[in-house]
Amino acid sequence: MNKNFALIGSAGYIAPRHMKAIKDTNNNLVATMDKCDSVGIIDSYFPEANFFTEFERFDRFVDKLRNEGKSIDYVSITTPNYLHDAHIRWALRSGADAICEKPLVLNPWNIDALKEVENRTGHKVYNILQLRLHDSIVALKEKVTKELKENPNKVYDIDLTYLTSRGKWYFISWKGYEDKSGGVATNIGVHFFDMLTWIFGGVKENIVHIKNPYANAGYLELEHARVRWFLSVKYDYIPEEIKAKGQRTYRSITVDGQEIEFSGGFTELHTKSYEEILKGNGFGLDEARGSIETVSTIRNLNPIGLNGEFHPFCGLVIK
Repeated sequence: MNKNFALIGSAGYIAPRHMKAIKDTNNNLVATMDKCDSVGIIDSYFPEANFFTEFERFDRFVDKLRNEGKSIDYVSITTPNYLHDAHIRWALRSGADAICEKPLVLNPWNIDALKEVENRTGHKVYNILQLRLHDSIVALKEKVTKELKENPNKVYDIDLTYLTSRGKWYFISWKGYEDKSGGVATNIGVHFFDMLTWIFGGVKENIVHIKNPYANAGYLELEHARVRWFLSVKYDYIPEEIKAKGQRTYRSITVDGQEIEFSGGFTELHTKSYEEILKGNGFGLDEARGSIETVSTIRNLNPIGLNGEFHPFCGLVIK
């Protein structure tokens, strides 16, 4: 039976992937809301969807549907990070399950509060953690799991570099404000931290070396890995050979010196996520907690600076 969806944040960058996932899974987008009306993309997926620019009218419409026995089954949330918590709670209180983009929330105590709302309403929160569904990452997890069975004390050395340059608009938008986006590590890095802890175990030590509006860098000691990481939205750090190709993004993860190739394969991951959610297998609050704890800690740590040389293309070299 087809499910009814509502979407909050339909003008956002990631919203079309959610629209596609709803359509690909043969469900209906009944209502969508965004205070910005640059949402012509809706016509490519659900031209008959009701659209609202005011939350109060959107809320009234959803309530009317519920009174008519046409309830919304799921609310997809692609709003700015700092609003996720409020919109998730609204979805649950409105009688729907919530599907929320990463980061689920900004702080781990928000997860505790959402658990209470889940228990009170009987509805569930799902987080999009799409790297857990990427073929290359799944293969890596299977490989590491096998190796750790043979050698439970093995510790891997990992370098993570993710450079996704942004223009001046970035720092004018909500993404440039730490209290709204959570900062660089939260906004562009949370899914990497989730993937690493999912594969290599929980965080034992968390150190920040660099923290400014356009770059974060540090060191994570996981149960089975030592991770040197560097994240930035500054174009200057892009390797020259990447710039020469006209590209503005550079992504590299090495495990014991071996590059993990996952440059492609992203276009269908939201659809895969929705398929799993609709089967009851999505990632809930407990799965989201680890990465939220990691980025919240990074946000609140004072950087200790570097004792050595900094290589933005391959991580940190500490002397």
